[in-house]
Amino acid sequence: MKFTIKTLVDITEAEGIKRTDSPSQYRQNQNWMTVLQTASLRVNIYNNEIPTVSKEKVDGVFGLNFKGKQNVWTTTFEVEAENGLSIDMLETDFDLVPIISNLEETIDLESKVFRTRDSKEKNIVFV
Repeated sequence: MKFTIKTLVDITEAEGIKRTDSPSQYRQNQNWMTVLQTASLRVNIYNNEIPTVSKEKVDGVFGLNFKGKQNVWTTTFEVEAENGLSIDMLETDFDLVPIISNLEETIDLESKVFRTRDSKEKNIVFV
């Protein structure tokens, strides 16, 4: 099974960056590691793609507080066990997981967490 994650939170991969090399890139990579670890809570993931970022119109996709064109990070991954993971499970696992903000996001986050179910603050979706 293949899943796609879209988020308004900066999850840029910066592998090998140390805190002293570039604090901003280090924090971006910490968000990416959070995504990988949270997605892996129930199953092993593989073929995960490095996140890409693009400007996308987000009206109706994310929370009501987020409109217009925003930076959206997208990644995909696969799991072997066909029923080992579902979108509902991902929404449960990711909701309220802490993140680092004020990186390259084009939105203002009231709470520094992934939100999967809040109608106004949803900042991550799964397909």
